[in-house]
Amino acid sequence: MEKLLKEELQGTALNLKGAEKNTRKLYIESYGCQMNFSDSEIVASILTGEGFNTTQHMEEADLILVNTCSIREKAELTVRKRLEKFNAARKVNPGLKVGVLGCMAERLKHKLLEEEKIVDMVVGPDAYKDLPNLVREVESGQQAVNVILSKEETYGDVAPVRLGSNGVTAFVSITRGCDNMCTFCVVPFTRGRERSRDPQSILSEVSDLWEQGYREVTLLGQNVDSYLWYGGGLKKEFANASPMQQATSVNFAGLLDRVARAQPGMRIRFSTSNPQDMTLDVIDTMALHPNICNYIHLPVQSGSDTILKAMNRLHTREEYFELIKGIRQRIPNCGISHDMISGFPGETEADHQQTLSLMEYVKYDFGFMFAYSERPGTLAARKLEDDVPEAVKKRRLTEIIGLQQKHSLYRNQNYIGQTTEVLIEGDSKKSEAHWMGRNSQNTVVVFPKEHYKKGEFVHVKIEQCTSATLLGHAVAYSENNR
Repeated sequence: MEKLLKEELQGTALNLKGAEKNTRKLYIESYGCQMNFSDSEIVASILTGEGFNTTQHMEEADLILVNTCSIREKAELTVRKRLEKFNAARKVNPGLKVGVLGCMAERLKHKLLEEEKIVDMVVGPDAYKDLPNLVREVESGQQAVNVILSKEETYGDVAPVRLGSNGVTAFVSITRGCDNMCTFCVVPFTRGRERSRDPQSILSEVSDLWEQGYREVTLLGQNVDSYLWYGGGLKKEFANASPMQQATSVNFAGLLDRVARAQPGMRIRFSTSNPQDMTLDVIDTMALHPNICNYIHLPVQSGSDTILKAMNRLHTREEYFELIKGIRQRIPNCGISHDMISGFPGETEADHQQTLSLMEYVKYDFGFMFAYSERPGTLAARKLEDDVPEAVKKRRLTEIIGLQQKHSLYRNQNYIGQTTEVLIEGDSKKSEAHWMGRNSQNTVVVFPKEHYKKGEFVHVKIEQCTSATLLGHAVAYSENNR
């Protein structure tokens, strides 16, 4: 399950400074995970070359695109409502074209295009380079669709524009697709098989970001620990690669090492990891480089072996504990977060208690918690009965959230009296007199601005906390300012 971005970011109309020669307006909204928001940057970059500048005002748009998510039912319902609104806007602006991108595209292409006729264009996540042709088709009065999944496309040759960026942190995509057939997840069906991006193109993008003033990158993929470059192609075909290709291949630990060495002043994060694929050489690489953040998002989904098996998670509860133990031994202060699903088909009260006991063992810094929502097209939807009553799902979710808030507060209280390095990202939500940033463990820190500036690394002494935020004051610049 991919980590969704925060609720307030869902549906954000993204915007960037455009080219003066461009005369057409693109309005693009994104929903779902970090990968979708990253893909929107790729789309905007491609369409900039076709005469489009982005706008945050729907009424100005010549083309509206919605980058969609199928992970949760709520996100999909929100997208459907937005599409209805955009379709209605065509009564005022008959020339307006509307398109759907991303994970809903393949599954709902016939319904959206032919039955409901609320969009002009449907484009899957591997077909964005075809957008110039597809836009020309819809402008000529035709409907346009391309949802073909690719074995090679990684968009490694497209330099993404940074939409709505804070100018300090950025995502860099390193893989596309996923080979892990978790029964609750649509990603393998909507994004295709797993393939990795050429490490040299990743290093070039990170270096370009450094030159532009960015000070932190997140290496992004559905499952970053499965990264494997051997000259191109699907990961599952690696066994058929030549001996030379195999000998010179680069895994995730190797990529992480290269990125950290190439830009020692740049903070490096990565997301998302999968317990069945994460290896201790990745943790050793993190421990070796001070610029790799001490933070891992390590979704577990359930604490019950019975449910993990039903989810087709290829690890056990005990193996997860061993991985946590290995992380704590190598990086004692590592921040760890999770994804958790309550009410998966067949989940008993004993299974739920196993989840709570796993959380008590790990004491995560924070987490992303959801009640199970059956997604059409998944193995769970086809083979498992959604048999946990909604009220039980919600009650179990409430207990999971309550326990996580307790653990988050416990982790944050340990910072009080300590000094932590923070990268300033921008204004605090609640006060323009305060900065907000994150420490290495990905915890939000808020402190008075004084003379410090956005994009600077500062040491902050923590004086108070909530379960979500550390509060303190800056005491000095970090030695990492360059």
